[in-house]
Amino acid sequence: MARYTGPKNRLSRREGEDLGAKTAGSRAHASLLRRLNVPPGMHGPHGRRKSSGYGDQLREKQKAKRMYGVLERQFRKNFERARTWKGNTGEKLLEFMERRLDNTIYRLGLAPTRAAARQLVSHGHVLVNGQKLTIASYMTKPEDVVTLTTKAMEIPAVKTLLATDTVKIPEWIMRKGPVGKIVRLPVRTDITEDINVQLIVEFYSR
Repeated sequence: MARYTGPKNRLSRREGEDLGAKTAGSRAHASLLRRLNVPPGMHGPHGRRKSSGYGDQLREKQKAKRMYGVLERQFRKNFERARTWKGNTGEKLLEFMERRLDNTIYRLGLAPTRAAARQLVSHGHVLVNGQKLTIASYMTKPEDVVTLTTKAMEIPAVKTLLATDTVKIPEWIMRKGPVGKIVRLPVRTDITEDINVQLIVEFYSR
């Protein structure tokens, strides 16, 4: 299973935005917020150059890809699939990324980050319709019931999340305790992150 294993704060600082790679409220997250406007590397704040049209497209693609925690091959594969559907290609791409099992676990508030959600899936801690699934890229669909194993509910970070009622759940899914259900397909308005999908479409359509 290919994934990025380098320093995650570096990715957020490169994009100048919090990509959700660190648990909110943690020391690592606080450190990131303090340095978010300082690009990584030895040149620091002087390392950013004036961006071109292509540069803007590239950065938006990189931001979205890194936010969802996938590599280029996976992201492009979803784009090519979205391009075959009728309607807005960019919005369909985001729908596919949102429906990934690891992202669904994250959106349900059952994991503090997408990386943590992906680990829960890969370690066999996630059940979909009562069956164990270890494929993070699995596309959830309406009526799917997603839950965690009993063992997963004993993980400290998961127990903390289950004990809080401040997690904002998007309208395309619902959750009761450790059990989530897909109500409908996600749409653009369900996604709060600032992603310019048109720039991503333009990048891949060059």
